[in-house]
Amino acid sequence: MHTVELKHAYRLLNHGPTVLVGSHHAGRANVMAAAWAMPLDFDTPKIAVVIDKSTLTRELIDASGVLSLCVPTVAMKDQVMAAGGLSGKEHTDKLARCQISTQPAPLTGVPLVDGCTAQLECRVLPATAHVAGPHDLILAEVVGAWADERVFSQGRWHFEDAAPELRSLHHVAGGHFYATGEAIQALPMANP
Repeated sequence: MHTVELKHAYRLLNHGPTVLVGSHHAGRANVMAAAWAMPLDFDTPKIAVVIDKSTLTRELIDASGVLSLCVPTVAMKDQVMAAGGLSGKEHTDKLARCQISTQPAPLTGVPLVDGCTAQLECRVLPATAHVAGPHDLILAEVVGAWADERVFSQGRWHFEDAAPELRSLHHVAGGHFYATGEAIQALPMANP
């Protein structure tokens, strides 16, 4: 993993991948899968993610004010399904059951999921208080970002040059995913 300039952090989510959301507070850590995450801004980088108020992840984020978004790979599809299907409230050993290992992020200590191609360390924005309750929407500022050089370098993704198992996942429903596809280059628009 190499550090990604914060001005390029939004690009780690711009292609709409399923993410693993890390949270922690008072010695408790959790990771859940989320399909609804997106970049909001690039200067200062901000993200949005929908996290239901009934989840342990949401409780931990509300208490700590921090979270991580990590982009899992095709090779991690079973871990993603497990993280999305098991409740951290019901299973205190959820990370072990899901075979998910983590490392603490340098600034906040929030868990960063090992094996992911991108990791974003985030602090919740005060504006979240107005939208989180009625809409389950968390808004956060990215304070640190890292990516796997095999698939992200020079500020952009290079899935076309990487092994297929390193592509990101896109959840559509019921355990059905698509992997990031081939690169397609559009021609620049001509001046009229």
